[in-house]
Amino acid sequence: MPSLRISLIPVVFLIALLSYNVYIFADDSSYGPNQLALLFSAMVAAGIGVFHLKLSYKELEKKVIDSITVSLQAVLILLIVGALIGVWILNGVVPTMIYFGLDLIHPSIFLPVSLVICSIVSLATGSSWSTVGTVGIALIGIGQTLGISEGMVAGAIVSGAYFGDKMSPLSDTTNLAPAMAGTELFTHIRHMVYTSGPAILISLILFIALGFFNSAETATTSEINETLTLIEKNFNVSLWLFTLPLIVFVLVNKKVPAVPALIAGTLLGIVYALVFQGALIERLCGGTVDFNSVYKLVVKTTYGGFESSTGNKVIDKLFSRGGMSGMLNTVWLIIMAMIYGGMLEATGMLQSIAAWILKSISKVSNLVAATIGTSIFLNITTSDQYIAIVLSGRIFKGAYKDFNLHPKNLSRAVEDGATVTSVLVPWNTCGAFFASTMGVATLTYLPFAFFNLLSPLISIAIAASGKTMEKLSEEK
Repeated sequence: MPSLRISLIPVVFLIALLSYNVYIFADDSSYGPNQLALLFSAMVAAGIGVFHLKLSYKELEKKVIDSITVSLQAVLILLIVGALIGVWILNGVVPTMIYFGLDLIHPSIFLPVSLVICSIVSLATGSSWSTVGTVGIALIGIGQTLGISEGMVAGAIVSGAYFGDKMSPLSDTTNLAPAMAGTELFTHIRHMVYTSGPAILISLILFIALGFFNSAETATTSEINETLTLIEKNFNVSLWLFTLPLIVFVLVNKKVPAVPALIAGTLLGIVYALVFQGALIERLCGGTVDFNSVYKLVVKTTYGGFESSTGNKVIDKLFSRGGMSGMLNTVWLIIMAMIYGGMLEATGMLQSIAAWILKSISKVSNLVAATIGTSIFLNITTSDQYIAIVLSGRIFKGAYKDFNLHPKNLSRAVEDGATVTSVLVPWNTCGAFFASTMGVATLTYLPFAFFNLLSPLISIAIAASGKTMEKLSEEK
């Protein structure tokens, strides 16, 4: 195992390079510079592994490739969601959601309503990704039209989606954390109420305050009415279109895997476009509606996204999005991130850093703080929440046993550290997915992702107080 000083070299190199990229490229840093930073940092780790630790490069490369395969499902989902967004704009689902959202939700309560809606949908489906890929993109559109800060809207979506995901027995991360810690699913969920409950309540209060504070700066009634008129003019708005997202939610709720559920949503979306948007399709096909022209339009929308050409800048910006090709930059970011994380693990540097952390733990509050800190560190360095959950569980399982703590304390700390903070790291698979899907940079919504920021802090505070830190019984 490499020494701690050696192990920290690629980490410090990455942090320095990422910071410089943000300084030089600002918001464009995630469109190439950060990908190269991750690759160069992986090369630094590989160089140390080969020349200093005398490891076989072929073995390192094999482990890195294994690391990349972990992210392939996320990559596939990302591409399908890109196709789904484009098709759901073409068939009128997204415009209809935005239309009724603008018509029914007052700007002053839009942020807390968005938080509640995303919490309910994510709780029902067990998927924060499905939530942001469906109602999330509609809420972003409504918020933009109302003139509300996109960072605030995205923060409300992220907060609600992750609260519902954490508390849902259908969620993969909510199942993974107790499995790694050695406790039962519903025991784990009940124990998370003590940290997630206060975090979501405080978040709701903050968004209510922000809503009233920003209401004076939102769009005027005439601007909203103009947007509603343009949507009606360009799309067939119908309540029947809500049946499509409902079908997808039912599929996910019935534990249909994400990939086939989203593919079904995309294919059904094409059928809905043909049924509900005949006039729009005819216009986009140049007045000639035959199999070839419709096929060309559908395929272009699926891989290239929907292109709005109403002449209104707000509407065109709102609806010109989606497509598989729009997700390719994020796919590149994820692959580079997994190369870096895989190289750190393959060289033993992650294990060395973890061993150093365990040496400094002397009491329960330190143990929980170390668990959460390590989970966040792994989200930053391995760029994947699943790896962060698994490695944190492995590293600290013995320590919780030594402190005679029930394993549900470990599973809660891992979720409060690994699950909720993954979306706050721009190069993490979750951060990249949410930023790409919503069209809002990670660092833009990060200050307003209140639930995700509060959960780790509340978890550490509760551990320091000693409350809810249940001990193992003698029978256990």
